[in-house]
Amino acid sequence: MSNIKYTEDHEWIKVDGDTAWIGITTYARHALGDLVYIELPETGRQIAKGDDFAVVESVKAASEIYTPVTGEIVEVNDNLQDNMDDLKEDIDTGWIVKVKMTDDSEASALMDKAAYDSFVEGLE
Repeated sequence: MSNIKYTEDHEWIKVDGDTAWIGITTYARHALGDLVYIELPETGRQIAKGDDFAVVESVKAASEIYTPVTGEIVEVNDNLQDNMDDLKEDIDTGWIVKVKMTDDSEASALMDKAAYDSFVEGLE
């Protein structure tokens, strides 16, 4: 079983114990086009499932990034501000935040890769 899950808002989440790494999917990257800026949150911020916690701006539009889980932001990937190319589905470099989850059942309720791929096919 993969520990990577997906949301209908095109975020991915990698669960590692009680910590969730959160980023945006390849589909979201392609939809946004050329990325020019990311507004990152502060470490220590409490977020609830569904809250927006970052904004990614492209030449086309600005898009909010939503958290699929409730918890505290324990780490922010500051490298993204200088290297927007990292913001791809590569989990090691493309994550935006790490969240210490307060309810890991929220993560288990998300889509797996097959379900997400099927969801995206329905959008095209």
